[in-house]
Amino acid sequence: MATWLITGSSTGLGRALAEAVLARGDNAVVTARNTGSVGDLVTTYPGSALALELDVTDPGAVAEVVAQGESRFGGVDVLVNNAGYGYRAAVEEGDDEDVRRLFATNFFGPVALIKAVLPGMRQRRSGTIVNISSIGAKVCPPGSGYYAASKAALEGVSGSLRQELAPLGINVIAVEPGGFRTDFAGRSLTQSATVIDDYADTAGKRRKEHDTAHGNQPGDPVKAAQALITAAESDRPPALLMLGTDAVTAATAVLDGQLAEIDQWRELSVSTDLTD
Repeated sequence: MATWLITGSSTGLGRALAEAVLARGDNAVVTARNTGSVGDLVTTYPGSALALELDVTDPGAVAEVVAQGESRFGGVDVLVNNAGYGYRAAVEEGDDEDVRRLFATNFFGPVALIKAVLPGMRQRRSGTIVNISSIGAKVCPPGSGYYAASKAALEGVSGSLRQELAPLGINVIAVEPGGFRTDFAGRSLTQSATVIDDYADTAGKRRKEHDTAHGNQPGDPVKAAQALITAAESDRPPALLMLGTDAVTAATAVLDGQLAEIDQWRELSVSTDLTD
């Protein structure tokens, strides 16, 4: 029996994962801004589910949630940083305060949770940290520059953290989902108030009023939850897990293009070395 701490458990992938781990007999600290949205999980699994209110941008609340989870279950074995939201804007259109709020939720919140669970994981010399990123971090679509940047920052931390923690028996997995049939492209998607007409054919096409993705995403959150459990329980978890055919296809195209461009510019790149 493992103990999971899952942020953003009220809907979507977080909710599917919470239901899956509880159904298999594991413990779960399920967090949401409003615990009423996860209260039914405690009703169904009173001995193994702990519902706690959490705004990941509040450091004090983060520390308290981890402390309560450890007190109730003896420790957190798997942290899943799932809470987050999208933001659409051309880079020039982005509001500074909007962007700070985005990074507070998508990057600094997960970092605070990581720091809060690591003392216990280090003491036990075991644990797994799962950071939910996005295929957007690799594809960098027009209109999603700030969102992609917040997720790329999370992946950068994940890569270094993985190497720091490997000798201590702690695993780190970054996850890049494609489009899943969740509320991400609906309620959880925000955008800038500023609209600049010159970006109508690029970033403008992906503003909420023009986006047709919501409700048509190809991914199944229930299957994604099972994939996350499989990866977290693996003897050799992946450093980066793609979720969805669309994510695998997009990532492959981006990486192939990057390798081709590196090769095309190789001569100029290596010409910058010092020579005797």
